[in-house]
Amino acid sequence: MAGPESPKTSARVAFHYPGFVRFQRARFCIVTSTEMQSVAVGWQVYEITRRPLDLGLTGLAQFLPGILLFLVAGHVADRFERRKLIVLCYSGFALCSALLLCLSLRGINTVYPIYAVLAFLGVIRSLNGPVSRALLPQLVPEEHFPSAIAWASSVFQFATILGPSLGGVVYAAFRGPSAVYTLGLVAATFAAFATLGIKTQSKRRLREPVTRETILAGLRYIWREKVILGSISLDLFAVLLGGSVALLPVYAREILQTDPWGLGLLRSAPGVGAAVMAILLAYKPLKRRAGMTMLWCVAGFGVATILFAVSRSLIVSLAALFFVGATDMVSVIVRQMLIQLGTRDEMRGRVNAVDMVFIGASNELGQFESGLTAQWFGTVPAVVLGGFGTLAVTGLWAWWFPELRRAESLTDRKNQF
Repeated sequence: MAGPESPKTSARVAFHYPGFVRFQRARFCIVTSTEMQSVAVGWQVYEITRRPLDLGLTGLAQFLPGILLFLVAGHVADRFERRKLIVLCYSGFALCSALLLCLSLRGINTVYPIYAVLAFLGVIRSLNGPVSRALLPQLVPEEHFPSAIAWASSVFQFATILGPSLGGVVYAAFRGPSAVYTLGLVAATFAAFATLGIKTQSKRRLREPVTRETILAGLRYIWREKVILGSISLDLFAVLLGGSVALLPVYAREILQTDPWGLGLLRSAPGVGAAVMAILLAYKPLKRRAGMTMLWCVAGFGVATILFAVSRSLIVSLAALFFVGATDMVSVIVRQMLIQLGTRDEMRGRVNAVDMVFIGASNELGQFESGLTAQWFGTVPAVVLGGFGTLAVTGLWAWWFPELRRAESLTDRKNQF
Protein backbone atom coordinates (compact mmCIF):
# COMPACT_ATOMS: atom_id res chain seq x y z
CA MET A 1 0.00 0.00 0.00
CA ALA A 2 1.34 3.39 -0.93
CA GLY A 3 2.09 5.68 1.98
CA PRO A 4 0.68 9.18 2.41
CA GLU A 5 2.01 11.91 0.19
CA SER A 6 4.88 13.90 1.59
CA PRO A 7 4.30 17.67 2.02
CA LYS A 8 6.62 18.37 -0.90
CA THR A 9 4.84 15.91 -3.21
CA SER A 10 1.43 17.24 -2.15
CA ALA A 11 2.51 20.81 -2.86
CA ARG A 12 3.48 19.91 -6.44
CA VAL A 13 0.52 17.63 -7.19
CA ALA A 14 -0.98 20.06 -9.73
CA PHE A 15 1.86 19.27 -12.14
CA HIS A 16 0.65 15.66 -12.39
CA TYR A 17 -2.13 16.86 -14.71
CA PRO A 18 -1.04 17.38 -18.37
CA GLY A 19 -3.73 19.99 -19.07
CA PHE A 20 -2.51 22.13 -16.20
CA VAL A 21 1.09 21.87 -17.38
CA ARG A 22 0.21 22.78 -20.98
CA PHE A 23 -1.90 25.72 -19.87
CA GLN A 24 0.80 27.10 -17.58
CA ARG A 25 3.40 26.75 -20.34
CA ALA A 26 1.21 28.75 -22.72
CA ARG A 27 0.30 31.26 -20.03
CA PHE A 28 3.95 31.79 -19.18
CA CYS A 29 4.63 32.67 -22.82
CA ILE A 30 1.69 35.08 -23.10
CA VAL A 31 2.48 36.90 -19.86
CA THR A 32 6.16 37.15 -20.82
CA SER A 33 5.09 38.63 -24.15
CA THR A 34 2.79 41.25 -22.64
CA GLU A 35 5.29 42.18 -19.91
CA MET A 36 8.08 42.66 -22.45
CA GLN A 37 5.80 44.91 -24.43
CA SER A 38 4.79 46.92 -21.38
CA VAL A 39 8.41 47.96 -20.86
CA ALA A 40 8.83 48.81 -24.54
CA VAL A 41 5.56 50.74 -24.72
CA GLY A 42 6.31 52.67 -21.53
CA TRP A 43 9.79 53.69 -22.66
CA GLN A 44 8.63 54.45 -26.20
CA VAL A 45 5.72 56.64 -25.02
CA TYR A 46 7.89 58.54 -22.55
CA GLU A 47 10.57 59.11 -25.18
CA ILE A 48 7.94 60.59 -27.51
CA THR A 49 6.19 62.92 -25.04
CA ARG A 50 8.30 63.12 -21.80
CA ARG A 51 5.02 63.53 -19.84
CA PRO A 52 4.10 61.24 -16.88
CA LEU A 53 0.42 61.75 -17.74
CA ASP A 54 0.90 59.93 -21.03
CA LEU A 55 2.24 56.91 -19.16
CA GLY A 56 -0.96 56.95 -17.13
CA LEU A 57 -3.01 57.06 -20.30
CA THR A 58 -1.48 53.76 -21.45
CA GLY A 59 -3.19 52.14 -18.46
CA LEU A 60 -6.46 53.96 -19.06
CA ALA A 61 -6.53 52.83 -22.71
CA GLN A 62 -6.37 49.20 -21.57
CA PHE A 63 -8.81 49.60 -18.68
CA LEU A 64 -11.78 51.26 -20.44
CA PRO A 65 -12.67 48.27 -22.69
CA GLY A 66 -12.70 46.00 -19.64
CA ILE A 67 -15.12 48.16 -17.68
CA LEU A 68 -17.42 48.34 -20.70
CA LEU A 69 -17.33 44.66 -21.65
CA PHE A 70 -16.90 42.70 -18.41
CA LEU A 71 -20.53 41.55 -18.15
CA VAL A 72 -20.51 40.30 -21.73
CA ALA A 73 -17.07 38.69 -21.31
CA GLY A 74 -18.15 36.80 -18.21
CA HIS A 75 -21.27 35.46 -19.89
CA VAL A 76 -19.27 34.39 -22.95
CA ALA A 77 -16.81 32.56 -20.66
CA ASP A 78 -19.70 30.57 -19.16
CA ARG A 79 -21.52 29.80 -22.43
CA PHE A 80 -18.73 28.68 -24.78
CA GLU A 81 -15.85 26.23 -24.62
CA ARG A 82 -13.15 27.97 -22.63
CA ARG A 83 -10.22 26.24 -24.33
CA LYS A 84 -11.29 27.59 -27.73
CA LEU A 85 -11.78 31.03 -26.23
CA ILE A 86 -8.25 30.94 -24.84
CA VAL A 87 -6.87 30.11 -28.29
CA LEU A 88 -8.81 33.06 -29.70
CA CYS A 89 -7.50 35.41 -27.00
CA TYR A 90 -3.89 34.35 -27.43
CA SER A 91 -4.20 34.85 -31.18
CA GLY A 92 -5.48 38.36 -30.44
CA PHE A 93 -2.42 39.05 -28.27
CA ALA A 94 -0.22 37.99 -31.17
CA LEU A 95 -2.10 40.38 -33.47
CA CYS A 96 -1.51 43.27 -31.03
CA SER A 97 2.22 42.50 -31.01
CA ALA A 98 2.22 42.55 -34.79
CA LEU A 99 0.44 45.93 -34.86
CA LEU A 100 2.89 47.46 -32.36
CA LEU A 101 5.75 46.11 -34.47
CA CYS A 102 4.33 47.73 -37.60
CA LEU A 103 3.97 51.09 -35.82
CA SER A 104 7.52 50.89 -34.56
CA LEU A 105 8.94 50.05 -37.99
CA ARG A 106 7.12 53.07 -39.43
CA GLY A 107 8.93 55.31 -36.94
CA ILE A 108 5.83 57.09 -35.59
CA ASN A 109 6.33 60.24 -33.50
CA THR A 110 2.85 60.37 -31.94
CA VAL A 111 1.34 58.19 -29.21
CA TYR A 112 -2.24 57.98 -30.48
CA PRO A 113 -1.80 54.89 -32.70
CA ILE A 114 -0.14 53.17 -29.74
CA TYR A 115 -3.15 54.02 -27.57
CA ALA A 116 -5.44 52.53 -30.23
CA VAL A 117 -3.55 49.21 -30.15
CA LEU A 118 -3.59 49.24 -26.35
CA ALA A 119 -7.36 49.76 -26.40
CA PHE A 120 -7.70 46.70 -28.67
CA LEU A 121 -5.41 44.85 -26.25
CA GLY A 122 -7.80 45.86 -23.47
CA VAL A 123 -10.71 44.27 -25.36
CA ILE A 124 -8.80 40.99 -25.59
CA ARG A 125 -7.77 41.12 -21.94
CA SER A 126 -11.37 41.73 -20.87
CA LEU A 127 -12.22 38.26 -22.22
CA ASN A 128 -8.93 36.51 -21.48
CA GLY A 129 -9.01 37.27 -17.76
CA PRO A 130 -12.28 35.57 -16.79
CA VAL A 131 -11.78 32.74 -19.28
CA SER A 132 -8.27 31.92 -17.99
CA ARG A 133 -9.31 31.91 -14.38
CA ALA A 134 -12.51 29.95 -15.03
CA LEU A 135 -10.58 27.36 -17.05
CA LEU A 136 -8.10 26.57 -14.27
CA PRO A 137 -10.54 24.58 -12.08
CA GLN A 138 -11.36 22.42 -15.13
CA LEU A 139 -7.76 21.21 -15.33
CA VAL A 140 -7.28 19.75 -11.83
CA PRO A 141 -9.60 18.07 -9.31
CA GLU A 142 -11.07 20.33 -6.65
CA GLU A 143 -9.02 18.75 -3.84
CA HIS A 144 -5.81 19.84 -5.57
CA PHE A 145 -7.00 23.28 -6.51
CA PRO A 146 -5.15 25.17 -3.73
CA SER A 147 -1.89 23.78 -5.10
CA ALA A 148 -2.93 24.75 -8.63
CA ILE A 149 -3.70 28.36 -7.63
CA ALA A 150 -0.38 28.78 -5.83
CA TRP A 151 1.66 27.35 -8.70
CA ALA A 152 -0.34 29.21 -11.35
CA SER A 153 0.42 32.41 -9.45
CA SER A 154 4.10 31.41 -9.33
CA VAL A 155 4.21 30.79 -13.08
CA PHE A 156 2.56 34.15 -13.66
CA GLN A 157 5.08 35.90 -11.45
CA PHE A 158 8.07 34.16 -13.03
CA ALA A 159 6.83 35.51 -16.35
CA THR A 160 6.50 38.99 -14.86
CA ILE A 161 10.12 38.66 -13.71
CA LEU A 162 11.49 37.48 -17.04
CA GLY A 163 9.32 39.65 -19.29
CA PRO A 164 10.32 43.14 -18.11
CA SER A 165 14.00 42.20 -17.71
CA LEU A 166 14.10 40.65 -21.16
CA GLY A 167 12.17 43.55 -22.65
CA GLY A 168 14.54 46.08 -21.13
CA VAL A 169 17.66 44.24 -22.22
CA VAL A 170 16.39 43.71 -25.77
CA TYR A 171 15.20 47.33 -26.02
CA ALA A 172 18.66 48.57 -24.95
CA ALA A 173 20.58 46.08 -27.10
CA PHE A 174 18.65 46.87 -30.31
CA ARG A 175 18.10 50.54 -29.43
CA GLY A 176 14.39 50.51 -29.99
CA PRO A 177 11.15 48.58 -29.40
CA SER A 178 10.93 46.66 -32.69
CA ALA A 179 12.91 43.65 -31.47
CA VAL A 180 10.81 43.52 -28.29
CA TYR A 181 7.57 43.48 -30.25
CA THR A 182 8.97 40.76 -32.53
CA LEU A 183 9.77 38.54 -29.55
CA GLY A 184 6.33 39.26 -28.14
CA LEU A 185 4.74 38.16 -31.41
CA VAL A 186 6.70 34.89 -31.42
CA ALA A 187 5.85 34.11 -27.78
CA ALA A 188 2.14 34.86 -28.22
CA THR A 189 1.96 32.72 -31.37
CA PHE A 190 3.59 29.81 -29.54
CA ALA A 191 1.10 30.22 -26.68
CA ALA A 192 -1.86 30.06 -29.07
CA PHE A 193 -0.61 26.79 -30.57
CA ALA A 194 0.25 25.31 -27.16
CA THR A 195 -3.33 25.69 -25.92
CA LEU A 196 -4.73 23.59 -28.77
CA GLY A 197 -3.72 20.36 -26.99
CA ILE A 198 -5.34 21.14 -23.64
CA LYS A 199 -8.00 18.70 -22.45
CA THR A 200 -10.37 19.68 -19.65
CA GLN A 201 -11.63 17.32 -16.92
CA SER A 202 -14.94 18.89 -15.99
CA LYS A 203 -18.37 17.81 -17.17
CA ARG A 204 -20.22 19.62 -19.92
CA ARG A 205 -21.82 22.83 -18.63
CA LEU A 206 -25.44 23.77 -19.18
CA ARG A 207 -25.88 26.95 -21.21
CA GLU A 208 -28.08 29.36 -19.33
CA PRO A 209 -30.30 31.68 -21.38
CA VAL A 210 -29.06 35.22 -21.98
CA THR A 211 -31.20 37.25 -19.63
CA ARG A 212 -30.70 40.25 -17.39
CA GLU A 213 -30.68 37.93 -14.38
CA THR A 214 -27.99 35.59 -15.69
CA ILE A 215 -25.76 38.42 -16.93
CA LEU A 216 -25.88 40.19 -13.55
CA ALA A 217 -25.50 37.00 -11.50
CA GLY A 218 -21.79 37.58 -10.87
CA LEU A 219 -22.42 41.05 -9.46
CA ARG A 220 -25.19 39.77 -7.19
CA TYR A 221 -23.01 36.99 -5.86
CA ILE A 222 -20.07 39.23 -4.95
CA TRP A 223 -22.36 41.82 -3.34
CA ARG A 224 -23.94 39.10 -1.22
CA GLU A 225 -20.65 37.56 -0.07
CA LYS A 226 -19.16 40.25 2.18
CA VAL A 227 -15.85 38.46 2.73
CA ILE A 228 -15.25 38.37 -1.04
CA LEU A 229 -16.53 41.92 -1.51
CA GLY A 230 -14.20 43.14 1.24
CA SER A 231 -11.16 41.30 -0.13
CA ILE A 232 -11.49 42.43 -3.75
CA SER A 233 -12.46 46.01 -2.90
CA LEU A 234 -9.53 46.24 -0.47
CA ASP A 235 -7.20 45.12 -3.24
CA LEU A 236 -8.85 47.58 -5.64
CA PHE A 237 -8.32 50.68 -3.54
CA ALA A 238 -4.99 49.67 -2.05
CA VAL A 239 -3.35 49.05 -5.43
CA LEU A 240 -5.26 51.92 -7.07
CA LEU A 241 -3.74 54.35 -4.58
CA GLY A 242 -0.40 52.64 -4.01
CA GLY A 243 0.43 51.60 -7.55
CA SER A 244 3.74 52.98 -8.80
CA VAL A 245 4.41 50.77 -11.82
CA ALA A 246 3.24 53.36 -14.35
CA LEU A 247 5.84 55.83 -13.06
CA LEU A 248 8.80 53.45 -13.22
CA PRO A 249 10.08 54.96 -16.51
CA VAL A 250 10.21 58.34 -14.74
CA TYR A 251 12.02 56.85 -11.74
CA ALA A 252 14.43 54.97 -13.99
CA ARG A 253 15.35 57.94 -16.18
CA GLU A 254 14.98 60.99 -13.92
CA ILE A 255 15.48 59.81 -10.32
CA LEU A 256 17.59 56.64 -10.36
CA GLN A 257 19.52 57.70 -13.48
CA THR A 258 19.41 54.29 -15.17
CA ASP A 259 18.57 52.96 -18.64
CA PRO A 260 16.02 50.54 -20.19
CA TRP A 261 17.91 47.64 -18.60
CA GLY A 262 17.44 49.23 -15.18
CA LEU A 263 13.77 49.83 -15.95
CA GLY A 264 13.44 46.13 -16.73
CA LEU A 265 14.92 45.26 -13.34
CA LEU A 266 12.53 47.63 -11.59
CA ARG A 267 9.56 46.13 -13.43
CA SER A 268 10.73 42.61 -12.51
CA ALA A 269 11.35 43.20 -8.80
CA PRO A 270 7.67 43.01 -7.70
CA GLY A 271 7.36 39.77 -9.68
CA VAL A 272 10.34 38.27 -7.85
CA GLY A 273 8.77 39.05 -4.50
CA ALA A 274 5.39 37.74 -5.61
CA ALA A 275 6.91 34.51 -6.97
CA VAL A 276 8.79 33.84 -3.74
CA MET A 277 5.62 34.40 -1.72
CA ALA A 278 3.52 32.21 -4.05
CA ILE A 279 5.97 29.30 -3.71
CA LEU A 280 6.03 29.76 0.05
CA LEU A 281 2.23 29.61 0.14
CA ALA A 282 2.26 26.48 -2.06
CA TYR A 283 4.28 24.66 0.59
CA LYS A 284 2.78 26.42 3.62
CA PRO A 285 -0.79 27.45 2.73
CA LEU A 286 -2.76 29.81 4.96
CA LYS A 287 -4.71 27.62 7.38
CA ARG A 288 -5.90 30.18 9.92
CA ARG A 289 -6.31 33.94 10.40
CA ALA A 290 -6.36 34.39 6.61
CA GLY A 291 -8.30 37.66 6.82
CA MET A 292 -5.98 39.36 9.30
CA THR A 293 -2.93 38.09 7.41
CA MET A 294 -4.29 39.69 4.25
CA LEU A 295 -4.93 43.01 6.03
CA TRP A 296 -1.44 43.14 7.52
CA CYS A 297 0.12 42.33 4.15
CA VAL A 298 -1.83 45.09 2.40
CA ALA A 299 -0.56 47.49 5.05
CA GLY A 300 2.95 46.19 4.33
CA PHE A 301 2.30 46.93 0.66
CA GLY A 302 1.68 50.57 1.58
CA VAL A 303 4.84 50.80 3.69
CA ALA A 304 6.97 49.28 0.91
CA THR A 305 5.45 51.74 -1.58
CA ILE A 306 6.46 54.68 0.60
CA LEU A 307 10.00 53.30 0.94
CA PHE A 308 10.27 52.99 -2.83
CA ALA A 309 8.95 56.51 -3.32
CA VAL A 310 11.66 58.16 -1.21
CA SER A 311 14.56 55.93 -2.31
CA ARG A 312 17.38 57.31 -4.43
CA SER A 313 19.29 54.02 -4.60
CA LEU A 314 18.59 51.39 -7.24
CA ILE A 315 19.31 48.59 -4.72
CA VAL A 316 16.93 50.00 -2.09
CA SER A 317 14.29 50.61 -4.75
CA LEU A 318 14.56 47.00 -5.95
CA ALA A 319 14.25 45.73 -2.38
CA ALA A 320 11.17 47.90 -1.76
CA LEU A 321 9.53 46.68 -4.96
CA PHE A 322 10.35 43.08 -3.96
CA PHE A 323 8.26 43.55 -0.80
CA VAL A 324 5.53 45.33 -2.80
CA GLY A 325 5.13 42.16 -4.87
CA ALA A 326 5.44 39.74 -1.94
CA THR A 327 2.77 41.44 0.16
CA ASP A 328 0.42 41.88 -2.79
CA MET A 329 0.62 38.17 -3.62
CA VAL A 330 -1.00 37.25 -0.30
CA SER A 331 -4.15 39.19 -1.20
CA VAL A 332 -4.11 37.63 -4.68
CA ILE A 333 -4.04 34.09 -3.27
CA VAL A 334 -6.71 34.83 -0.65
CA ARG A 335 -9.04 36.45 -3.21
CA GLN A 336 -8.68 33.68 -5.79
CA MET A 337 -9.25 30.92 -3.25
CA LEU A 338 -12.39 32.61 -1.95
CA ILE A 339 -13.83 33.06 -5.44
CA GLN A 340 -12.83 29.80 -7.11
CA LEU A 341 -13.74 27.44 -4.28
CA GLY A 342 -16.96 29.28 -3.44
CA THR A 343 -18.44 29.36 -6.96
CA ARG A 344 -19.96 26.64 -9.17
CA ASP A 345 -18.18 25.98 -12.46
CA GLU A 346 -21.05 27.27 -14.60
CA MET A 347 -20.85 30.61 -12.74
CA ARG A 348 -17.08 31.06 -12.58
CA GLY A 349 -16.79 33.09 -15.78
CA ARG A 350 -19.23 35.77 -14.62
CA VAL A 351 -17.87 35.97 -11.08
CA ASN A 352 -14.27 36.13 -12.32
CA ALA A 353 -15.26 38.79 -14.85
CA VAL A 354 -16.42 41.04 -12.01
CA ASP A 355 -13.21 40.34 -10.11
CA MET A 356 -11.15 41.14 -13.21
CA VAL A 357 -12.80 44.58 -13.37
CA PHE A 358 -11.59 45.21 -9.85
CA ILE A 359 -8.11 44.01 -10.79
CA GLY A 360 -8.13 46.11 -13.97
CA ALA A 361 -9.29 49.14 -12.02
CA SER A 362 -6.51 48.68 -9.48
CA ASN A 363 -3.83 48.14 -12.13
CA GLU A 364 -4.68 50.03 -15.34
CA LEU A 365 -6.83 52.73 -13.71
CA GLY A 366 -4.19 52.91 -10.99
CA GLN A 367 -1.62 53.69 -13.69
CA PHE A 368 -3.79 56.57 -14.87
CA GLU A 369 -4.22 57.82 -11.29
CA SER A 370 -0.46 57.66 -10.75
CA GLY A 371 0.27 59.54 -13.96
CA LEU A 372 -2.34 62.19 -13.19
CA THR A 373 -1.20 62.82 -9.59
CA ALA A 374 2.43 62.86 -10.72
CA GLN A 375 1.53 65.51 -13.26
CA TRP A 376 -0.16 67.57 -10.54
CA PHE A 377 2.13 67.09 -7.52
CA GLY A 378 5.35 65.61 -8.88
CA THR A 379 6.43 61.98 -9.14
CA VAL A 380 7.77 61.36 -5.62
CA PRO A 381 4.95 63.14 -3.71
CA ALA A 382 2.36 61.26 -5.78
CA VAL A 383 3.78 57.84 -4.83
CA VAL A 384 4.24 58.84 -1.17
CA LEU A 385 0.61 59.99 -0.97
CA GLY A 386 -0.48 56.75 -2.59
CA GLY A 387 1.38 54.68 0.00
CA PHE A 388 -0.24 56.56 2.87
CA GLY A 389 -3.59 56.20 1.10
CA THR A 390 -3.12 52.42 1.08
CA LEU A 391 -2.50 52.44 4.84
CA ALA A 392 -5.66 54.49 5.40
CA VAL A 393 -7.74 52.14 3.23
CA THR A 394 -6.46 49.11 5.14
CA GLY A 395 -7.58 50.59 8.44
CA LEU A 396 -10.99 51.53 7.08
CA TRP A 397 -11.60 48.10 5.55
CA ALA A 398 -10.63 46.34 8.79
CA TRP A 399 -13.40 48.38 10.42
CA TRP A 400 -16.04 48.24 7.64
CA PHE A 401 -15.66 44.49 6.90
CA PRO A 402 -15.45 42.63 10.20
CA GLU A 403 -16.26 39.42 8.29
CA LEU A 404 -12.96 39.80 6.44
CA ARG A 405 -11.08 40.59 9.62
CA ARG A 406 -12.45 37.46 11.30
CA ALA A 407 -12.02 35.11 8.29
CA GLU A 408 -10.03 32.03 9.29
CA SER A 409 -9.81 29.18 6.73
CA LEU A 410 -10.02 29.62 2.95
CA THR A 411 -11.12 26.07 2.20
CA ASP A 412 -14.41 25.87 4.10
CA ARG A 413 -16.53 27.79 1.52
CA LYS A 414 -16.69 25.26 -1.34
CA ASN A 415 -19.28 25.89 -4.04
CA GLN A 416 -21.69 27.91 -1.90
CA PHE A 417 -23.27 29.73 -4.82
